[in-house]
Amino acid sequence: MATWSNLGTQDANSPLMEQLIFFHDHTLMILTMITVLVGYMMGTVLMNKLTNRYLLEGQTIELIWTILPAIILVFIALPSLRILYLMDEINNPVLTIKSIGHQWYWSYEYSDFSNIEFDSYMKPSNDLEMSDFRLLDVDNRVILPMNSQIRILVTAADVIHSWTIPSLGIKIDATPGRLNQGSILINRPGLLFGQCSEICGANHSFMPIVVESVSANQFINWLKNN
Repeated sequence: MATWSNLGTQDANSPLMEQLIFFHDHTLMILTMITVLVGYMMGTVLMNKLTNRYLLEGQTIELIWTILPAIILVFIALPSLRILYLMDEINNPVLTIKSIGHQWYWSYEYSDFSNIEFDSYMKPSNDLEMSDFRLLDVDNRVILPMNSQIRILVTAADVIHSWTIPSLGIKIDATPGRLNQGSILINRPGLLFGQCSEICGANHSFMPIVVESVSANQFINWLKNN
């Protein structure tokens, strides 16, 4: 069972991703109900032999099947707009980091603390240890404190990239000459994996992202040692 669970994506590790999962389940339930209802009605029409030669119009049923989809769309749109605004909202960040996409690696800047900068390359297969993940691990991980509001600024030095970590519910385009920002709040410690989600060239699939979530004290100690 553990082997099969490792083949899926990581669990949500931010309030935003949890809201996205709830919205997915909410929408999927509505779609399932619509599919079952329409399938039942189509099956009923095809299986019976009832006909009505004098049926010319049905204003009541036309009114129902016009208003009902509109109401259903409202129940889908309102939660969607709420999450959309939550994704753009940034509330008093305690830390700002900058991520710059290159062909084909990421570089990071911690400008709030002694101007820490480093590049993050994918680990070659020959250098992997037993605990590393092939094509996902990097030589320099992004160290971030958990339970802290973090702002990330994303840009690119050459072509368009995309800084994406599914378990945090964050996906930001890295566009040359432009700064895009996003908000991160990590619930618990651990390793979070992501990849560039923009087709940026020949080695597009070889520029992974690894965020290591630690406690505030461990983050301060890491800052002192760099």
